[in-house]
Amino acid sequence: MKKFAFIFLALLLPVSLFAQDGDNASIPQSRNCSTMEVLDRLMKEDPDYQERLNQIELQVQDYLKSNPERDNLIINIPVVVHVVYRTTAQNISTSQIQSQINVLNADFRKLNSDVSGVPQAFAGLATDCQINFCLATRDPNGAVTTGITRTKTTKTSFSTNDYVKKTSRGGKDPWPASSYLNIWVCNLSGGVLGYAQFPGGSATTDGVVIGYKYFGTTGAATYPFNLGRTATHEVGHWLNLRHIWGDDGTGCTGSDLVSDTPNQGGYNFGCPSFPKVSCSNGPNGDLFMNYMDYTDDRCMFMFTTGQSGRMNATISGTRASLLSSSGCAAPIVENQEETNDNISLSPDKFVLNQNHPNPFNPTTSISFNLPAAGQVSLKVFDISGKEVAGLVDNYLEAGRHSINFDASALSSGVYYYKLASGNNVSMRKMLLIK
Repeated sequence: MKKFAFIFLALLLPVSLFAQDGDNASIPQSRNCSTMEVLDRLMKEDPDYQERLNQIELQVQDYLKSNPERDNLIINIPVVVHVVYRTTAQNISTSQIQSQINVLNADFRKLNSDVSGVPQAFAGLATDCQINFCLATRDPNGAVTTGITRTKTTKTSFSTNDYVKKTSRGGKDPWPASSYLNIWVCNLSGGVLGYAQFPGGSATTDGVVIGYKYFGTTGAATYPFNLGRTATHEVGHWLNLRHIWGDDGTGCTGSDLVSDTPNQGGYNFGCPSFPKVSCSNGPNGDLFMNYMDYTDDRCMFMFTTGQSGRMNATISGTRASLLSSSGCAAPIVENQEETNDNISLSPDKFVLNQNHPNPFNPTTSISFNLPAAGQVSLKVFDISGKEVAGLVDNYLEAGRHSINFDASALSSGVYYYKLASGNNVSMRKMLLIK
């Protein structure tokens, strides 16, 4: 929407039809995100939150004016998923969690196959947001982690009061919000699919909450919210996106603070037919296939260039600490020692050292130590997991080795290099800046 405002009015959103709150509860007939309701509560609890939102908005607009063209850097956000469960069904599988991470990466990188469903009239707006997500490999102490915590609770269900984010309330305390996107998966009551906290709120409650039946694409995920788009929608809020209709009901006077989304008269449910005209926005009508509307999972499949710019501005501003997070770096190896030239002093250990220099352009050196001779593989991957270089694939003797890597053919961004020999595997992150 083309109207901008720095005063944020929170409106209660429509309540979906639901039965009970247990595992056998009916699936809501329509999407119900409670993010704006939660924002309204948080602003009442914290009178200074409104001013922080205003300052964040000023920073976003300044960033967009100063950076009309995006760079090619891919932003990687470490994720920790806190599964809070009472029943076996609520203790969702690792594969269901991974399926959700896969959906986030596809949706935010415009790699989702259903993006082909965007009408031709809006095709030019759909964009790659250059944001990637990874399950954390390091916990806050630097130790190895799966990026998943599991907490048994006595609570039958949780509401939007943030109790799920507190161990003392039967939930799970967050990992540091400065380094991780915290996602809680639990049994949500009241027909709510999920909710998020906008930037500027308390770090003790920062993150996203999703009902376990609306998370990922497998396991407990249930139609019509079984394609992982609830998390895409809520992470959009977490990165400072508003609902596409501007949260003014059907008044046509609200704003989502994004310039390339059509003005829209309220939310859309289900799967509308194109064009769906409101607020005199014909002939193309509403952008109801946008992730920030209320349509079913199978009918939302795009972010716009303006929304991407807003999220990138937020990551460069109030969420900038995520850019230096080590949450997805190789775990710290205890007692590993390195000299100033990055060569390990531990000849009896399997060690992969940090490349040097890092960041680099366009060449860098990767050193490692093999405690025994054997077949060795050293490969480089981009942020999506695609192999972009094979540096070693042969038999090497025990000892210290150093391999030069020339990245002249690659674009700027974050890359991973993985060393494998026998049962030993290690991986590290490096940054190419051209």
